[in-house]
Amino acid sequence: MVDEVGTHPLDNPGWGALTGPHRGVAQVYGRAARYLSEVSPFVSLEDNRDEACWQDLAALVGAGQVAVLPGILEPAPVSWEQVFQISGVQLVDTSVAAEPDTEAVRLGLEDVPEMLDLVARTDPGPFRARTVELGTYLGIRHNGALVAMAGERLRPPGWTEVSAVCTDPAYRGRGLGGRLVKAVAAVIRERGDDALPAHRCHQHNRHPALRVFGLHPAAARAVHWCPSARHPGIRRAGVPRPPAHGPPGGNRGRSGPHDGSLSGLHAGGTEC
Repeated sequence: MVDEVGTHPLDNPGWGALTGPHRGVAQVYGRAARYLSEVSPFVSLEDNRDEACWQDLAALVGAGQVAVLPGILEPAPVSWEQVFQISGVQLVDTSVAAEPDTEAVRLGLEDVPEMLDLVARTDPGPFRARTVELGTYLGIRHNGALVAMAGERLRPPGWTEVSAVCTDPAYRGRGLGGRLVKAVAAVIRERGDDALPAHRCHQHNRHPALRVFGLHPAAARAVHWCPSARHPGIRRAGVPRPPAHGPPGGNRGRSGPHDGSLSGLHAGGTEC
C-alpha cells in the first residue's frame, strides 16, 4: 500500500484527463490509462510508485511499445527501459489577457490534413489524425491557407492545456501565435477552466505562451517531463493483454477525476 499521490489536479494531469473529461478517447486498464493511438501518444498511471500500476501499463501498451508518461521523477521499474527524458516548465494562467480573436476560425476534422501539414513544417509537438478531438482548435488563415493554429490538449479537472501553438515560418513575427493563445485561453475560461500552457525549457523566450503569460521559465515552476519508457520482451506472467476497448469485465480504473500539482508531458523529443 502507498500513500495517496498528489493533492492537486496538476500533480497527475494525465490521469485526471484520461479518467475524466477525455474518457471517451481513452483506454483504461486497471490503474493505467492511455489515449487512443490516433489521438495522442500519452499514457498515465494512477500512482507511478506502485509496481501494480506498471504491470497494468505493460498489459495496456504491449511488449516493446513506448509509453510516454507525465511528470514522473522516480525511475521506472527495472523491467522498463528509459528511452529519453526532457525537462520543462508549466505555466499557469493567473493574469493572461484572454480574449477572442475575430480572425480566428474553429478547426475541425475536415481541417486535419492542413493541420498535419502545418505541424510537419513547424514541430509544435505530437499531433495526430484525431488530436483535434481533444478540445477546441483555432486557426488563422491567409488567402485561404492555414498559417497559424493553437488548441487544447490535456484536460485535468478544472484545467486545460494550451498546445499545438505553431505558425508557418513565412508568417512568424506578426504575433499570430500569441493572439491564438489568448483566444484559446478565452474559450477555456468561458467554460470555467484555467489555461495551462506547457513549455520546453530549451525554447527559452521564443514561445508565444511565455510572452502572453508574462513569464520567464525561471519564474515558473520547473517540472521534469518523465522519461518515455519501453517495456521490452515478454509481458509479465499473469498480466493479460486488454481487449481493444478496455479490460474484461468493464473499466477497473477510476471513472472520475483524480486529485493530483504541477507536472508536464512530453513525447518523442518534441515540444509539448
